[in-house]
Amino acid sequence: MGNIDESFFQETEHRPKQSTIEAENIPLIDLSPILTSDSFNSSSEITNLVAEIGDACQKWGFFQVINHGVPSTCREKIERASKEFFLLPTEEKRKVSRDEDNPLGFYDTEHTKNVRDWKEVFDFVVENPTLLPASHEPHDMKLMELKNQWPNFPNNFREACEEYAQGIEKLSYKLVELIALSLGLPSKRLNSYFKDQTSFMRLNYYPLCPIRDLALGVGRHKDAGALTVLAQDDVGGLEVKRKTDGEWIQVKPTLDAYIINVGDIIQVWSNDRYESIEHRVIASSMKERFSVPFFFNPSHYVMVEPLEELTNEGSPAKYRAYNWGKFSTTRNLSNFKKLNVENVQIYHFRNGDL
Repeated sequence: MGNIDESFFQETEHRPKQSTIEAENIPLIDLSPILTSDSFNSSSEITNLVAEIGDACQKWGFFQVINHGVPSTCREKIERASKEFFLLPTEEKRKVSRDEDNPLGFYDTEHTKNVRDWKEVFDFVVENPTLLPASHEPHDMKLMELKNQWPNFPNNFREACEEYAQGIEKLSYKLVELIALSLGLPSKRLNSYFKDQTSFMRLNYYPLCPIRDLALGVGRHKDAGALTVLAQDDVGGLEVKRKTDGEWIQVKPTLDAYIINVGDIIQVWSNDRYESIEHRVIASSMKERFSVPFFFNPSHYVMVEPLEELTNEGSPAKYRAYNWGKFSTTRNLSNFKKLNVENVQIYHFRNGDL
């Protein structure tokens, strides 16, 4: 393979197929009933919307939303700023490189399940300050403050990122409230977990890939947080593992839509009523791809466990409580180096004998 680093090569069983199945039936949900009000009334429109959300979470773990209230100008600005940044010379981008001490900024050697991804990323947090445990060791209580690193170019980069993040954060709260209602809970039941949130935004760039049959833009994975809100461009490449048969299904881009997926935390909170679904990104040899996911995550001190209202004698808690901050810090380690062990997953906290 010439000079191509073999750390990009996926195991044979995880390499992309030559043909893909397009997911025409991943639910497309119209959020216009909630745009006019900050509180959810009990109208038939809201009731139907909540039912749609619940059905999508249960059957797919993924759905798309339109009429979401995020101004298209905000999205256009961050997409333009992202392209301008990633097309800078590598040495310019590396002036804001992230490392093990600060996991924010530019990075081009990320690993998923110990295989290198064919992509470049730029990460920033939305809460100031954002705190996480300084160490993954259970008894080390020290905290570190995550510091955003903003590049000098392009000139409006920081402004575009922060403006977009505000709109997406607002949408994320509305989605979490709809999910709470779909579980039979009060709409604001989950909101307090996001006080002092550790959410972050990622700009993804997938360069042309000459080995698209061997590598992936992002390897198969589940999102560890609560909820992900993704803007993808018209190139596409996101694939979702269908629950019914395990087939990889391509999510076709929809103009001005956001792709939403349930993360591991909502799976645990719902006591497995909703499931975090495996997904991946196919690399392209024909066209560069850009995307912007927002990872909506709770505060570092939140203990994640099945919600009391969703457990009972007949349906006991399927997971032991775990600390989100320690879980997140442990997961971050694997982004920087190939580990000799499997990364921490929620099933490591699954109760036995159920």
